[in-house]
Amino acid sequence: MLNRRHLRVKVLQVLYAFFQSDSNDLEEGEKELLFNIEKAYDLYLHQLLLFSELAYVADKYIEKKKSVGITFKKDTLLEKKFYENDLIKTILDSKALSVKCKDRKISWSENYDLIRKLFLQIRKTEPYKNYINSKNKSLKEDKKFFLKIFYKCICEFEMLHHFYEEKSIYWIDDWELVVKATAKTIDLISENDQELPLASLYKDDEDKKFACQLFGKTVLNYKEFDSMIENKTKNWDIDRIAIMDIILMKMALTELIKFPEIPIKVTLNEYIEISKMYSSQKSKVFINGVLDKLVEELEKDNKIKKEGKGLINKTYS
Repeated sequence: MLNRRHLRVKVLQVLYAFFQSDSNDLEEGEKELLFNIEKAYDLYLHQLLLFSELAYVADKYIEKKKSVGITFKKDTLLEKKFYENDLIKTILDSKALSVKCKDRKISWSENYDLIRKLFLQIRKTEPYKNYINSKNKSLKEDKKFFLKIFYKCICEFEMLHHFYEEKSIYWIDDWELVVKATAKTIDLISENDQELPLASLYKDDEDKKFACQLFGKTVLNYKEFDSMIENKTKNWDIDRIAIMDIILMKMALTELIKFPEIPIKVTLNEYIEISKMYSSQKSKVFINGVLDKLVEELEKDNKIKKEGKGLINKTYS
């Protein structure tokens, strides 16, 4: 689920907090990093579980209306389609989702009113009306409908955003990635699936190792990189350069020098892109200029040694 860029952003966030707190406990810092990363998966599980909770609320809502004598004419039967379909059944029957949510203590049980308001908003939409009135019954139609309301209703529901913001400070930056992962999981559900095709937090163990090593090596070489950056910013007082910009450059230096398997061009491109999100336009240009000078000097002094196919003795500009 998480790609390398997202892991770099996670490291950046934790490094920023780490240095602002004047901490020197590397082990605690790494624990905070892994916790930060794990929280992204919690948001993903919340989003998936939300579908089954909507089905539960819809069932209760319609049954309550029936019990007090309010009829929806033919709509009463038709609306069952919202919570009685193969897609919802796959989510409800998913043991993997159930176990993960139980282990992580993820539940919507205390937020019934929020889910009810979201369902009532969905119920007013044209896609909902078209879906329950359609005579077609197929998993393909179910997925198309639920993905449509996911993007247009669930992801745009302001009360849900407030709920997530209160639950975790980490989730604002995770939102776009988790939305894509949730939609992909729904789209991957196929006929007769015995289990929900849940995404993995990391693509492989190497990605987790990469994140931990990037954090640790940046911390351990922080002072050394101070002098390297100062030499390339003689017209600047390093104490007046934004701390976020300093951390970005030091992370880039860590990759350039300490990660022989990562091409120079990849590292430079990644940190320039991240600087667009976390720095100003001027900072982006500044970071780019400093890194270019540092790479030129490091290559000249043979301090950048890349290994692996296509990396040995290859110069990147």
